Amino acid sequence: MRLRSIRSRTLALVLGVLCVALTLISWRSYSDAQHEIEELFDAQLAQGARLLEGMVGRDLPPATRAALQQALDAALLVEHDLDDPDARVEGHRYETKLAFQVLDDQGQVLLHSASAPPTLLPRLLQLLGAVDGKAQPLSARAAQLIGYHDVSLEDGRWRLFLRQDLADRHWILVAEREDVRGELVGKITLRSLLPDLIGLPLLALLVWSAIGLGLRPLQQVVGLIRARDAENLSPLTLAPLPQELEPMVAALNRLLLQVTGLLEREKRFLADAAHELRTPLAVLRIHAQNALEASEAADREAALQQLGAGVERATRVVTQLLTLARLEPSALQTAMRELDLAPYVREELAELIPLALEREQELSLDYDEAADYRLLADAPSLGTLLQNLVGNAVQYTPHGGQVAVSLQAEAQRICLRVADSGPGVPAEQREQLFRRFYRQGEGQGAGLGLSIVQRIVELHRGEIRLGEASLGGLEVAVWLPRNLPPVA
Repeated sequence: MRLRSIRSRTLALVLGVLCVALTLISWRSYSDAQHEIEELFDAQLAQGARLLEGMVGRDLPPATRAALQQALDAALLVEHDLDDPDARVEGHRYETKLAFQVLDDQGQVLLHSASAPPTLLPRLLQLLGAVDGKAQPLSARAAQLIGYHDVSLEDGRWRLFLRQDLADRHWILVAEREDVRGELVGKITLRSLLPDLIGLPLLALLVWSAIGLGLRPLQQVVGLIRARDAENLSPLTLAPLPQELEPMVAALNRLLLQVTGLLEREKRFLADAAHELRTPLAVLRIHAQNALEASEAADREAALQQLGAGVERATRVVTQLLTLARLEPSALQTAMRELDLAPYVREELAELIPLALEREQELSLDYDEAADYRLLADAPSLGTLLQNLVGNAVQYTPHGGQVAVSLQAEAQRICLRVADSGPGVPAEQREQLFRRFYRQGEGQGAGLGLSIVQRIVELHRGEIRLGEASLGGLEVAVWLPRNLPPVA
């Protein structure tokens, strides 16, 4: 499923929230308007009933009542037509939906408006139910009759108010059709919603523009990435950045730097391999040809011995190159564990003793057994470090010499020293020992040992120093912190 753009999704969410909010507000406004209009119309019904109560007195003669009825019809400008209750001469159309009646205690109509349905009171009495099935005076059921009622007739529902005039013993009934109220509520609600309905498209356009303006920095980042060359892995430079984009750009820049580092290591590994293996492979080919072309057994044996030595040297070079390539910061960081360095170094040196014995050398370890040598480190990489340092010392120390390994514990770091009784290295040439493929003297190595050691020390946030040993040769001192994590 294809995701929509952030802009479209945000616009849909904002407009959805606005529509829901407007719907709820409109519903609340409609409910409040309906309630207030109901209250207002009910108040008008009660007021009309009181006015009629004051107009119609007790013992009103029939002639006077008829004259009053005629005057009311003329004043209301309405023709009373039972067949067409909505017929009128002039005036407002709502007049046919407003009605009143004045009744005696027996329910007989004494006075009424032309639009009053004659079935209002009978329908009300029918809804309230007859008492014992007999006709009774209205005053007998005053508690049920007085007040507001809703009655359904053929022409619709009516809202009526019935009041008892105790002084004149009359009943005042004032009513109106409920569609008057409903129409008024609908018009009020429509007029209040109309600006919202008209303004919603304009609001959507403004929100669309505002979201686009707010997302402009993100669009700039996207444009900058699209415009970059595929081989351009330099960090993104875009300022100032919003707070929301800073973590993303920072993470992207870190990723670019990591990819750049990986590519650089890959290129360096390929260059190193091509540089260092070119000569051994050519020599191997020559030795192989000499062995094939040798006519004497002694010459063939010598060529094969040289071929074996060349294979051993090429193997050592490849092993060191692969070791250097595998020293990745992320892999080393996840492998960090607490390590007691003293017993670990003792075990590693036990495996290296045959190298020293082969050259009749003395390999020793000196440390304070009461000191604490625990630190956070990667054990395999420290084993590689120790093998390279001791291996170099054994290789460059003459027969019968000494190789001394010592440990020194401090509060925040531990020092590992490897010293030999070899010829040593002049102070001005010591820094060159860390260069790849640099070999001092006639050593048979690939010149990668100290490069590997330096890389391991860097990944442990340590420090390496070269100096003159008390035995007369070279001393390599490696300082490792106890608790610092490796460099990312």
